[in-house]
Amino acid sequence: MTFSLCVREPYQRDGETQYRFGVAVTTRLPGVGALCPFVAEHGAVAVQSHVNPQLGERALEYLADGLAVDDALAALLAAEPADERRNRQVHAVGRDESFLFSGSNCVGAIGEHDGDHYTVAGNLLTDASVVTATAEAYEATAFGDRPLAGRLIDALAAGHEAGGDKREALTIQSAAVNVVSTESVPYRRFYNDLRVDASETPIADLRTTYEGAMLGFEQSLNEYASADEIDANRPE
Repeated sequence: MTFSLCVREPYQRDGETQYRFGVAVTTRLPGVGALCPFVAEHGAVAVQSHVNPQLGERALEYLADGLAVDDALAALLAAEPADERRNRQVHAVGRDESFLFSGSNCVGAIGEHDGDHYTVAGNLLTDASVVTATAEAYEATAFGDRPLAGRLIDALAAGHEAGGDKREALTIQSAAVNVVSTESVPYRRFYNDLRVDASETPIADLRTTYEGAMLGFEQSLNEYASADEIDANRPE
């Protein structure tokens, strides 16, 4: 159904450690952004193959309560009926840990990669090189100066170019990116939560939407922020 990546990037701001968490995902079905990515200030989770949004929502609740992401998701999956769990693919990053799970009934080419501070997973892929290409594209820009959302979209594009979802008969596709930072900011980052729900070119459209949202963010700063605020609120 899907390939996606979950990312944790710690960074320093005013002498304090902050975190940005993000998920980017694409699939050959509409509306993946409403079902698969779950992101909050404690971690990032992707639930795919046979999707259960409640699994992602409850995982974020567990992380907010202080549970490690691997313990939280292992417990949630263990509580599911075995026939449902076998169809599930879940991966995630928390403040310190990561998690990968692909049920035995996940079909097609399946791939997983744990990069310590990020994870990539997919199913129904043309082959496992989709996961490798996605991981390598993200690693090439990890902790870079550009906002994480844009770098995640680039990683999705690399996976798609490597083959992506193998179901070519399904032309209506979707893609999404969601990034949350622990840093408190006065101006909304319009570019950090974007979806393309039904398109034949979802990743290209997501990039276009991202570029427009970046422009909108810059325009809002120029319109409403002081010079000092503009300098302090550079894109993350």
